Amino acid sequence: MAHIGTSGWSYDHWEGLLYPAGFDSLHRLHAYAASFQTAEVHADFRHQPPHAAFTAWQHDTPDGFQLSLFDASGPARDGGLTAPEVWAERIAVAWEDLGPRQGMVLVHLHPEIERDDAHLDALLGALPEDVSVAVELRHDSWLDEEVYRLLERRGAAYCVMSGPGLPTVLRPTAERVYVRFHGADHGTGTAGSYRDDELQGWAERIAAWEDAGHEVFAYFANDLEGYAVRNAAKLVELLV
Repeated sequence: MAHIGTSGWSYDHWEGLLYPAGFDSLHRLHAYAASFQTAEVHADFRHQPPHAAFTAWQHDTPDGFQLSLFDASGPARDGGLTAPEVWAERIAVAWEDLGPRQGMVLVHLHPEIERDDAHLDALLGALPEDVSVAVELRHDSWLDEEVYRLLERRGAAYCVMSGPGLPTVLRPTAERVYVRFHGADHGTGTAGSYRDDELQGWAERIAAWEDAGHEVFAYFANDLEGYAVRNAAKLVELLV
């Protein structure tokens, strides 16, 4: 099974594309859920996200809709990578608050954070076993077979990345595969829209992962000009 959506949903510049002009921002998730079955939520786990937010998200989405939590705080910036217990406790509470909307949790490590296997292992080990986790490793030093094996041992998904200056490593390390589309680079160095042929290639990769028994979560983060909405909708169409 593949779950395709966007990274976030409440963008003013999506009015006229996904939402009518002047549409109440409080109802955007409900409208979004009419087009997609999953979304990525940006949360700051330096503080505990409010329970009311999770209750509202459940109320605004239909049965079967799934939310993935993107840790926008970057755990390594405030000590989460080296002292993960408090951070992991907040993740666990948020995971439970998601209830039937549980998708995955994405741990994003800042691009300046270099490889440290022991600390990554401690970070993943602090999370409850029922949390379905992926890790976005931006620094090139993490691109190593031993890191992938560490993720496999912990049952954590390596976040497959696509975007300008990002390595695209098509390596599943868990039953679930997590993909983030940061935008196509057509020689300009900017995060632009993916061409249909590029999305067709990704559709074929995702279908191959599904055939191999993987469940796929994929999110488009190229929100400018509404690229994410158009690209996600096209990928959903190609996967039908």
